[in-house]
Amino acid sequence: MIIVENTIKTIEQKALDILSNYEGSNNYLLKLQNNLKTNKKFYPTRAQSDYILNYHTTNPKVAKKWVDLDFYFSKKFADEKLLVSIPKQLWVEKILVEKDTSYHIWGKFFSGDTIQDMWVPKSAIIKSNRTEPIEIDYIKYEHRPPLSHQKEAIEKLTSNKKFILADDMGLGKTTSTIISSIETKSKKILIVCPASLKINWFREIQNYTDRSIYICEGKKYEDADFVIVNYDIIKNFHDPKNKEESILLKSNFDLVILDECHYIKNSQAIRTKLVNDFVKNVDRLWLLTGTPITSRPIDYYNLLRLVDSPVSLNWQAYVIRYCGGYQFRVGGNKKIWNTNGATNLDELRERTSLQILRRLKENVLDLPEKIITPVYLKLKSKEYEELMGEYFDWYRNKRDESSSLTIQFSKLMKVRQVIANEKVESTIELCENILEQDKKVIVFTNFTDTLHRIHSHFGKKAVYLDGSCSKIARQHAIDEFQNNDKIKVFVGNLKAAGVGITLTAGEVIVMNDLSFVPSDHAQAEDRAYRYGQKNNVLVYYPIFENTVEGAIYDILSHKKQIINQVMGDNLNNGDIVEEIMSKINSMI
Repeated sequence: MIIVENTIKTIEQKALDILSNYEGSNNYLLKLQNNLKTNKKFYPTRAQSDYILNYHTTNPKVAKKWVDLDFYFSKKFADEKLLVSIPKQLWVEKILVEKDTSYHIWGKFFSGDTIQDMWVPKSAIIKSNRTEPIEIDYIKYEHRPPLSHQKEAIEKLTSNKKFILADDMGLGKTTSTIISSIETKSKKILIVCPASLKINWFREIQNYTDRSIYICEGKKYEDADFVIVNYDIIKNFHDPKNKEESILLKSNFDLVILDECHYIKNSQAIRTKLVNDFVKNVDRLWLLTGTPITSRPIDYYNLLRLVDSPVSLNWQAYVIRYCGGYQFRVGGNKKIWNTNGATNLDELRERTSLQILRRLKENVLDLPEKIITPVYLKLKSKEYEELMGEYFDWYRNKRDESSSLTIQFSKLMKVRQVIANEKVESTIELCENILEQDKKVIVFTNFTDTLHRIHSHFGKKAVYLDGSCSKIARQHAIDEFQNNDKIKVFVGNLKAAGVGITLTAGEVIVMNDLSFVPSDHAQAEDRAYRYGQKNNVLVYYPIFENTVEGAIYDILSHKKQIINQVMGDNLNNGDIVEEIMSKINSMI
């Protein structure tokens, strides 16, 4: 009988063989090797054995430098390791192993400590994109000198490769960014912005340089020092599935500027995916927005991800910590994340403070006071009553269908149009009174029919701007209102005319009808309430009380500052549309 000796070794035995012969420079493995030599009873744990087997051939990277620690993780390290004080930095002697989300580090927290091994999440280390501060000679900009607050923005941008400039509307982000781009000596600059702002960018660039500028239209593209493209046509110049033919990638931009970057807050939107894809390897990326979060911290996530913020490295951790995120089941085993909440906002502001500059107008410039006044009106409309009666009957009797917020919202669209049209006469009357006081007035509405009725009433005294206007017509309307004393009224669509343009010739704004989004109104109000305004700005909201509009206005008034909590103001929980619909439905 032949006896075959069992030579199959356990993982621990294999690890011991490797460890006894290890000649590398991984200090953790050398420490284990020393334990093996000095302690006859030493036997590696399964975790130690796995580490030995997986990383004995990995060469550590020598770092020898202090790195900044994220404040959240600093506190966590202090608690877990019973440190006397909260560390602000970590000395990294070596990176022993790098995994997808963490580093195995040979280092210490304080200069007097003994170096040891530790696992550190990548998101705990603040990766600075900073370059050496650039000495800026502002004399060359004497023809259009930046203001003191703009100089701070310029110096922040020039010394940071990836950064969010989130100054309040009207503080001159465009000017600051153009001067910064010149100061960094960037050779090829791509500006992505809403279509309505392309001419604004073109004109502003011309104020500071004679370098070549090209505005992309449709599928037309030409190489230039400054290339301006709107979000909606990016797909014509970049296809993630065919990167070899991508015009944007071939152009080798060394600076990309994303204006009104809240346009790409939704990570699932096609334009967001396109932008995220082509900016991956850009050396400099600056994001501009007056509304970094339009209603919830989840809206902030993609912007932070683009500037490599540590808090964005783990989506799940972000939504749990800052969005009150949780999973729930739908349709059996399918799980969906709810990310509509807002939690730990002070901590979020602290953790992102190095990558964003946010100033409010009232804290920077001596702008005149903006006074917002509701003007309550009585509505006498059989059509409104009939439509609301039909809506409430549908809501009560079609419970399966009416549980959808989207359907509820669409059912009320006709109601909102009726309210907008019913209010035109009151709006015109209010405007006429304003004109009698020799003041220019701006009117905003959501509906095309309403816009044209108001514009038609004022005739040659008025200009209008809606989504159908060409770039030239848009700019002509703005210039006429700003510079022509005979043009007294500007009538604009809330979406098309409510962002990115300057209407400081107007002292009074009338909101004919309401959007469901508070930031839409904040943006529109600030077309007149911005730098260059020398007078008080009055904003009138004509409101039909005891209607769905009254319910909308009450919630919008309460929510109006929601976009600024992470920057230091007030933020409220919940989805605005859901809250509005809930209030309307409770009126039954």
